[in-house]
Formats: sequence, structure tokens, C-alpha cells
Amino acid sequence: MYLDQSEKERALDRRAKSVRWPMRFMGLVAFMLVVLLIGLSHSRIPVKNDLGQAGALVPEPQVARVMSMGFEALVSDYYWLKAVQVAGGNRSTGREEYGNYLARLVDLVTSLNPHVGHAYRFAAVWLTQSEQEVREANRLLRRGIEHHPEDWRNWFYLGFNQFYYLGENEKAADTIAVASDLPRAPAYLSRLVARLKAESGGLEVAEVLLRQMVEDAKDDTSRRGYLSALDEIEIERRARFLDSARERFKELQGRDLGSVSELVLLADPVLLGLPEAYPSSMDVSPGENFRWEIDSDTGLIVSSYYGRRYALNFTPDRAVRLQEWRESKERGVHIGPEEHS
Repeated sequence: MYLDQSEKERALDRRAKSVRWPMRFMGLVAFMLVVLLIGLSHSRIPVKNDLGQAGALVPEPQVARVMSMGFEALVSDYYWLKAVQVAGGNRSTGREEYGNYLARLVDLVTSLNPHVGHAYRFAAVWLTQSEQEVREANRLLRRGIEHHPEDWRNWFYLGFNQFYYLGENEKAADTIAVASDLPRAPAYLSRLVARLKAESGGLEVAEVLLRQMVEDAKDDTSRRGYLSALDEIEIERRARFLDSARERFKELQGRDLGSVSELVLLADPVLLGLPEAYPSSMDVSPGENFRWEIDSDTGLIVSSYYGRRYALNFTPDRAVRLQEWRESKERGVHIGPEEHS
């Protein structure tokens, strides 16, 4: 008996599949063994000293895609768990290597499975310690926007980074304007855009952005960071209130303050009392005594709780770092892998 042409083709196709699937399965097994060996190597690397070495073990996305044999999502999940583990570790040492390692992991995760959602915003939360990290986070957010164009959150996080870390307020306004027009975006975003375009940022804009970040935070560490920044804004508002009182004192007395307490101690005081010098969220023990003082270096009124005035970001060196970034740009030296954010 002879098979007709269609039956021959079906028979050949079944035979090819019977060969192809075992080969693909064996290929996947081989690749997962490699991945497990890499994981074992990761576990043996002291994180605080050899983060650079750990980052070198993260495969290039193109290589991982070929070796995954069609199981990109499964391999992506493995490296996503690794990224979460790294983010939860101690970043007190090896800051630059930590950021590079985490960035490579998230890049790999989103390259293998670009349709994931939270990984893009995860990068925006954790890659914030240098301009290079922030710009890499922005690059990943743009990848998220490409694959999730209707998700307002990726646009919002990108605008937050542009305003809060990079000081690019006009770009931030344009980015958040896009977010405000997308489905399920909060109504207040359009008002936020108007503020960004009408002024060069400010406490009000920073507070609105930070409250949204607190609401979206997926872990306690990042949430505490944003809440800490809101505490600083609260103290900065009080400090600016004292600045106004200081100007009034100068008009009345014809001289500057010798100490902040003079605002309330004179026979005709400018203020009836001083605001608290610590955040309202803080429980102060009886032995703690935070006060307002005039900084000997800057001449500014500061709270002894912080010892400095507020600067956008919840890391003390942000103002210095931002100035360094701007000076590097003026010299024609760019820091980071992405020019346009």
C-alpha cells in the first residue's frame, strides 16, 4: 500500500517532531544546568567584595535567548528571583558594582520576557545611587513603555526620575503629561504637569510625586525611603517659615539673628513659639532635644535633627552629586550610558 502525498508529509512531520522535542528538551536541560551552576557560583561569591565578579556571570541577553531553546519566560523568572534577592541584600559596600549587577539582571529579565510588568518599575526604585544608574533605569522604563504603552505607571516613574534625580523639569512635565492622558491615571497628574511647567519644581511637586511613590511601593525598604523624604519636606516647610520670620526680625531690629531663639525671646517677639525641629512621624524620647540653629558654614536655619536643609532626594549627598553631574555636562563629559532621558 502506498501513502498519498499528504499522508507522507504528515508522517514526516510527526517524525520530525518526535526528534525535535527531545532535542529541545535536552537543550533546555543543558542550559538550566548551566544556569544552576551560575547560581551556585553566585552563592559562593561574597557579595560585599566581589559584586563585579558576580555581574560578569550574568549572560548577555542575546546568548541567553538562544540557549533558552524557546523557554525564555522560564529563564527570565530565574533571573528575576535573583534580582529580588540582590536588591534585598546589603548595599553598604560595593555601591557601583551592586548597581551594575542589578541593572544587568533586570536588563536580562526584561529582554527575555519584555511583557513582564513590575520589573521595569523595580529598576526605577533600586537604581538611584548615581546618574549612570538612574539613566539605566530610564532606559529600562522606556523598554517597559514600548511593551506596555497604556500603563501610566511606567511614564510616571520615568517623569519622577527626570524631576527628582536629574533635575530635568521640562522633560518631566512632558513625560507626566503623557501619563496623565492614559487609562486609570490619577486625576491630579494633570494639575502636577501644570505646576511643573509653571515653576521649576518645588516642595509641592516633590510631595505629590513622593506620595504616589509611597502608594506604589512594593517593599518596606523603598517605602521607608520615600516616607523619609516626606519627613524632610515637612521640616523644610518649617525652616522656610522660620526664614520668613528671620526677614521680619531683620526689618524690626536692623540686624540678623544671633540665634533662632531670638525670634521668640524678645520683649516684642516675632513668633510666639518655634515649630518642632523633628518630623511629626517621629516619637521623641524625653532625653532627646532637637532644636533650630544657624549653620556656621551656610548661615542657614537648620534643624539639629538633620543638620542641613532639604535637597531633592533622600540621600544626603544628592545636592553635591547633582552639581557634579551638571558640571560634567558643562565640560562636555557625560556620565552614564544614555544621553537622552
